[in-house]
Amino acid sequence: MRIVFMGTPDFAVGSLQALCESGKHEIVGVVTQPDRPKGRGNKMLMTPVKEYALEQGLTVYQPQKVKTPEFVQTLRELQPELIVVAAFGQFLSREILELPPHGCINVHASLLPKYRGAAPIQYAIIKGEKESGVTIMQMDIGMDTGAMLEKVVVPIAENTTMGELHDALREQGAALLLKVIDDIAAGTAVAEPQNDAEATYATLLDRSMEHIDWTKSAQEVHNLIRGFNPAPSTFTKLPNGKSLKIWGSRLTEKKSEAAAGTVVEAGKHSFFIACGSGVLEITEVQPESKKRMAAQVFLNGRGVAEGDILG
Repeated sequence: MRIVFMGTPDFAVGSLQALCESGKHEIVGVVTQPDRPKGRGNKMLMTPVKEYALEQGLTVYQPQKVKTPEFVQTLRELQPELIVVAAFGQFLSREILELPPHGCINVHASLLPKYRGAAPIQYAIIKGEKESGVTIMQMDIGMDTGAMLEKVVVPIAENTTMGELHDALREQGAALLLKVIDDIAAGTAVAEPQNDAEATYATLLDRSMEHIDWTKSAQEVHNLIRGFNPAPSTFTKLPNGKSLKIWGSRLTEKKSEAAAGTVVEAGKHSFFIACGSGVLEITEVQPESKKRMAAQVFLNGRGVAEGDILG
């Protein structure tokens, strides 16, 4: 099948790689977001999808907006039978959605209709879900509102991080994509409408969410730390006013009457912080201007002591 692929981050690379390695399909074009400056030197960086596509010798397009008449004409000239979208980052117009004979399908990292939107992987963990998954849907003009073609469920364990879930969904979604395309080609794909009444939205992450609120329950704080690992990360403030990123935590059975944010115990390998309810064990941190380190290393450097209040 002649396919145009649209995607941008590492999550999308999994699907593009599966298409390339299947040997069944002709990737006639790869569309990704424009290169953007990043880091201290504002160096222009390629998107992960562009980097992989160029390694495979694929033709890459980077329109500022895919909806322009000029780029729609480019898509028409490519004559795709199907457009595959995975975390692309731009809305498609109705004209594009109706361009390929088999339409456009999207590889979405949640069990729709739950967590439509931009950050479904983070929200699944932040909200304490026990499972997530990938839904492949037939795209329509709405945001992740199209009819569902297939789903795969991926469990979320107590300490699963966003990065770990991302990688599992990337792999499972890529495998599911190949099956769905086979079904579309065979004419056996069945689309199931979403129940809009059950929809929830994973909106863009806000920087204010990174600051840990210790008045929340230990479970909620633990979920936030996991959901923001490896990006964008969470932080708290030390008594000296410096920031301390929190990368690793564990739930405990401990109880405390201390004020939220109080270090109630500083052991050899980790330290324990009172939350609005419950006590959370901190296992990995990153002091300001330093590298990530085990809590043990931080404590050896007299990072915090019992009675310190973080916030």
